[in-house]
Amino acid sequence: MDAVKEAVEGIKNATMNESPAEKSQTPKINKKDKKKGGNSSEDSRPLELAPPPDYIAHRVKLFEKLKAKYDNEIAQKPREPINITLGNDRVEIGKAWKTTPACVAKSVSSSLSKRVVVARVNGELWDLERPLEGSCRLELLDFEHEEGKKVFWHSSAHILGEAAERRFGCHLCIGPPVQDGFYYEMALPDGGVVQQSDWQPLKTIAEKAIKDKQPFERLTLSKVDLLEMFRDNKYKQHIIKDKIADGASTTVYRCGPLIDLCRGPHVPDTGRIKAFEIMKNSASYFLGDAANDSLQRIYGVSFPDKKLMDEHKKYLEEAAKRDHRKIGIEQELFFFDEDSPGSAFFAPNGTIIFNALQKMLRSEYWKRDYQEVTTPNMYNTNLWKTSGHLQHYKEDMFILPVEKDEFALKPMNCPGHCKLFKLRERSYRELPWRVADFGVLHRNEASGALSGLTRVRRFQQDDTHIFCTQEQITEEIEGLFDFLRYVYGLFGFTFKLKLSTRPEKFLGDVKTWDIAEDRLEKALNSFTAGGGAKWEKNEGDGAFYGPKIDITISDALRREFQCATIQLDFQLPQNFGLEYVTGEAAPQPKVDESEGTPEVKADGGLKGPSPGCARPVMIHRAIIGSFERFIGILTEHFAGKWPFWLSPRQILVIPVMPSVSDYVLEVQKIFRNKKLHVHVDLSGNTMQKKIRTGQLQQYNFIFVVGAQEKDSRTVNIRNRDDQATQAKGDLVPLQEALEKLVALKKERRLNNAI
Repeated sequence: MDAVKEAVEGIKNATMNESPAEKSQTPKINKKDKKKGGNSSEDSRPLELAPPPDYIAHRVKLFEKLKAKYDNEIAQKPREPINITLGNDRVEIGKAWKTTPACVAKSVSSSLSKRVVVARVNGELWDLERPLEGSCRLELLDFEHEEGKKVFWHSSAHILGEAAERRFGCHLCIGPPVQDGFYYEMALPDGGVVQQSDWQPLKTIAEKAIKDKQPFERLTLSKVDLLEMFRDNKYKQHIIKDKIADGASTTVYRCGPLIDLCRGPHVPDTGRIKAFEIMKNSASYFLGDAANDSLQRIYGVSFPDKKLMDEHKKYLEEAAKRDHRKIGIEQELFFFDEDSPGSAFFAPNGTIIFNALQKMLRSEYWKRDYQEVTTPNMYNTNLWKTSGHLQHYKEDMFILPVEKDEFALKPMNCPGHCKLFKLRERSYRELPWRVADFGVLHRNEASGALSGLTRVRRFQQDDTHIFCTQEQITEEIEGLFDFLRYVYGLFGFTFKLKLSTRPEKFLGDVKTWDIAEDRLEKALNSFTAGGGAKWEKNEGDGAFYGPKIDITISDALRREFQCATIQLDFQLPQNFGLEYVTGEAAPQPKVDESEGTPEVKADGGLKGPSPGCARPVMIHRAIIGSFERFIGILTEHFAGKWPFWLSPRQILVIPVMPSVSDYVLEVQKIFRNKKLHVHVDLSGNTMQKKIRTGQLQQYNFIFVVGAQEKDSRTVNIRNRDDQATQAKGDLVPLQEALEKLVALKKERRLNNAI
């Protein structure tokens, strides 16, 4: 199982990097197709190949032979009584190698058995129809559960793969679940391309497979048998040879004529899918490498209820309207150019938003005793060897030859901050030392993975590091939770917290990890007790250098994004030989010298701190994360209707007649002197057209001024978010309007009201 998990995950990660053609590829149309109507949903070809490809019969014959042998072995297993403990500590009695999670679900309730998608047995995902092998703790997960949804969509991908083989006779690569559904990647015969006219036939074949209620059957095979089963598929051959060790075994799954290399698990049968749609197709590269074969990728989505599909389509319509790439161009916020892929050009309007976010953070840094620093953009690779990044992160770094030496653009700030800490001797009285850096970072993302502002190569973060003692961890984390609550509250975001604990492979000693995790848990419990959301534990998913807290925000469309992270790091202070002078107020923690004794590092770091000194703990933290990504999220969250304090288009002043143009310009000057973003429209358009244009451009407030307003030194204010103000309203004295709008900006209120 570990071998196939590694194989599938490795290839999945690689192929998630889409090719430059991965933008809902427009199918090529030949001259004959144009005469017939081109890319319509109609297709004169047969629905599916007849006869089917020879490799299908070969796979099925071998599968049935080996499955019969496996079933015979299972039949010989002793059917001993086992205890099955459910989530409410209810215990069911079953028989080993006979009782399945599906049996247990049915014994609980008929509705549960129909609703459940997959099981979790002692923490491991498990097919509902796979017999239990011994006493265990059993969880039953439905589609609403994150893992249940992934399994449901993974099974749907297999149905799509079956449909593709039956229609094209193609060679499949992989078919994983993704954030909003699933895809299958394949090579069509003779380098063929999937057309939009293939979508409906593929859906028709898939629906036939769903109607047949084909069972998902699991079988463990040796590497030798796998190579024989997939002898006609060079992509599967590559995965098997590259990722599965000689003598190892892994699993395949069958549904109908499809048999695929897969770790599973899956839904019991194809009939569980009640709504199935093809969403788009595109091109990609095998292993995400442009030097490899070009493949076809087909995306789909599915649900256990047709109503959910209808809701999903409405959601997609709304998401398309909010697409930050679309709004970014419409509002002149940012754009991208092929001369610098993955690097955003922020126009003046976008830079206003960027600077407003940075100003807000700087004001909070001052209140919370952070010190801002500036560090180099490029370092000799010796620094990255010391930090460990060169060994673990080199492929994602930009490496540059400089005067017969090797340098790298920084992908993160932490090593530079370690250098700053080590500038001079530090005392425990200086801790915690909170250091912030808005420096430019570069990461060598694959070209196919770049996506608007959400995945870029050049970016800036609200990157900070806190150097503290172990005793200060809990208090510092509580302070960060307060910081999170304030920042996310400005935008109306809710957020969830998840504690990721010590992984299987880790650095340092167990005792130190246990202390750190305990202090993080105390901080999380304190946050919950103070009215914060409940937190979850993610066992074994911490970073190799320390436990971490992942923070997920939820936007206006209830989509979740991870922006913030809080990570404890014991390793970098060790690698760089960081230490502080201890005192009675901060006694040095006892360290078990038999475990995790530090190694001597290239930069002269010692095996242990100097006498009378201790290593600081380093807390990595970001709240908004990448400014670029956060602005992309905000653009879609607000649908381009920016809160006043962030808005690049705060006020538009429109004259009723040309004779008041001087007053319009005076109003603009008065408000600009208070650093408000005010524009005027003195064009020859009608007043109504000017107002409509301002509304479409999402100005927070539109001032309409005429002779009456000029004589009384007032303004007539239309509020973007208040329909009642769209007609002529009460006149507001100029000074009063100025004071109220200055206050609205200063207080960073979310509500657009004065």
